[in-house]
Amino acid sequence: MSQRVLLLVGTRKGVFILEGDPARRSWALRGPFCEAWPINHVIGDAATGTIFAGGGNAWFGPAVWQSDDRGASWTHSSAGLTYDAGQDPVASVWSLARGVGCLYAGVEPAGLFRSTDGGQTWMPVDGLRAHPSRPHWQPGAGGLILHSVVPHPSDDQAIWVAISAAGVFYSADGGQSWVARNQGTRADFMPEGQRYPEFGQCVHSLVMAPGMPERLYQQNHCGMYRSDDAGARWESIEAGLPSSFGFPAAAHPRDPETLYLVPLNGDTVGRYVPEGQAAVWRTRDAGASWQALRDGLPARNAYFGVLRQALATDPLTPAGVYFGTGTGTLYGSADEGESWTCLAQHLPPITSVETMVVDR
Repeated sequence: MSQRVLLLVGTRKGVFILEGDPARRSWALRGPFCEAWPINHVIGDAATGTIFAGGGNAWFGPAVWQSDDRGASWTHSSAGLTYDAGQDPVASVWSLARGVGCLYAGVEPAGLFRSTDGGQTWMPVDGLRAHPSRPHWQPGAGGLILHSVVPHPSDDQAIWVAISAAGVFYSADGGQSWVARNQGTRADFMPEGQRYPEFGQCVHSLVMAPGMPERLYQQNHCGMYRSDDAGARWESIEAGLPSSFGFPAAAHPRDPETLYLVPLNGDTVGRYVPEGQAAVWRTRDAGASWQALRDGLPARNAYFGVLRQALATDPLTPAGVYFGTGTGTLYGSADEGESWTCLAQHLPPITSVETMVVDR
């Protein structure tokens, strides 16, 4: 049976979907969907074909949109996406993830919600906001956001989250209790002698290696890291990169040693690709060495950034790699990053890119 590759693109003005053939040579663009709401993250469930999009802002409020027909029609719900009276209201949904038998939503101000009915209603995972460190969490430049939700692929009780700027937290009991997992990650913005705190790090992205739930990769405001013990300790793997600063990270679909990054030039000097030369950086050895992948990307005068959820891979062979820029351009590679093609231009600023492969 023929397959189709869907690129699910979240933007500041709704969701766009690119549909391509298995060779990933021909693409058709559809959208915008979700009534042009600000959308922070779009994910798909290949088993059912359902697409979920999370977004909103202080004006619209938070919501999770759902399409069961590949984007032809959409509904949305915010039922339960609220904190108790007296707390700051939920402004938007920042991240989505499929867990074992449930759907998770990370929100702003930082918190976690769970749905067991396909996104129709939501319940807060109260244990996270009850963590003793909560009164000390501080917003990053993008706000106090829970932007990375990483459920264990088979253990429905294990889950990791990342919060900017509070750090990585882990629960082994379905979210009832949480522990900070930041040992070895820096907070260079803290005073001398306080740069390895228990919590307070500005994590930018957190992803799990395929087939190795104990291996996590983290792009941080202050470095790039790998953990081989489920986040209990972190090791720097930034040597060989042009910068220790960036936002997105994407794991290879099958190889736990392979990871993709888009480093930027730094937090105070523009936040664009170093020297205006676009590149995706790849490691094939879990961060021991890095290679710049540039073929087909702008070689000069490229001053764009790539946000934390705007880099993704697909599960085909060879794996496809995709990223979207803050200037609304979408790039793709059908050969694991060896060469690149511009797939779409002039979109609104791209906030997220995910993939879903479905039968025609």
